[in-house]
Amino acid sequence: MSLAVDLPLASPLGASASQPFEALFKARPAILAPMEDVSDAVFRALCRRRGADLCVTEFVNAEGLLRGCRTAKRKMVLEPDDRPTAIQIYGSDPARLAEAARIAEAARPAFVDINCGCWVPKIAGRGAGAGWLRNPAAMVEMAKLVVGTVSLPVTVKTRIGYGPENEMPIVDLARRLEDAGVRALTIHCRTAQMGHSGAADWSWAAKAKSVVSIPVIVNGDIKSAADAKRALDETGCDGVMIGRAAIDHPWLFGEVRQLLDHGVEQAPPTPAERLALCREHLLANVATRTETYGVKVTRRHLTGYLRGLRGAASIRKRLLFCDSLAGCLEILAEEGERLAA
Repeated sequence: MSLAVDLPLASPLGASASQPFEALFKARPAILAPMEDVSDAVFRALCRRRGADLCVTEFVNAEGLLRGCRTAKRKMVLEPDDRPTAIQIYGSDPARLAEAARIAEAARPAFVDINCGCWVPKIAGRGAGAGWLRNPAAMVEMAKLVVGTVSLPVTVKTRIGYGPENEMPIVDLARRLEDAGVRALTIHCRTAQMGHSGAADWSWAAKAKSVVSIPVIVNGDIKSAADAKRALDETGCDGVMIGRAAIDHPWLFGEVRQLLDHGVEQAPPTPAERLALCREHLLANVATRTETYGVKVTRRHLTGYLRGLRGAASIRKRLLFCDSLAGCLEILAEEGERLAA
């Protein structure tokens, strides 16, 4: 049964309509990863202004979306300037995922991505996210159902396996997902049981890339422009996805583009640019949320934004104990004058 959910429709000329899917990967894009409570519309805009070629939303709970959950609906809204952006969905029921994909399609994203990589126990433990890797055959059938339900391209983000398998399933799984109609794969090169521990093994992305003709995106431990170039050179992949490193340093996207396109290292952000990003993020978060919450959620980024500044610890401490936008802006202005003196 189809469940109608009212969603604001984005421009009918979204990336999926105006730009062929394959063209998204021609320049080996630097992609903002889907991160819960991070990759929202505000942060996507900040990263895009600093060089992100493509963004993916926070992951959207298929069950919540079908129930009309306000949070799930909010994550699906794509403004005309939020392009190209993909919508990522997750869930454990194939039919419900297919229905959620149909709703996501109405927002005109660049493509619909299925989360088969989230390792968090409360997600994977109930069969969603990386839980699909426990049963690759079921994962392939689920993907086939979603592909057959929507007209937009469907992609999958996954890991190299669930547990400490001697032979990871990703290579055979990549072939089978391509046969199911999946148009691209993002491979986080750790197992689900590793979480974020240990080193990502990019060689698995290379092995998967060697057996498919669809784009493969390498993910995991991309912490610098040099990492991005090395990952692409070693794997032959079609792009890099950047997650946790972007939380502290969204300038990384521009640094990747400069190195890939021009072979040069981009100059690090100046103190003024670092303080300006703090202001920009604060203002945008407060404009789209309440003042209290907008100030609070920006704090997670301050360590990285202020890194390297003279007196960074003191600036961060002052901001962490300030709950008003006006107070935070005053602190940033004072620190800007101090650093310029």
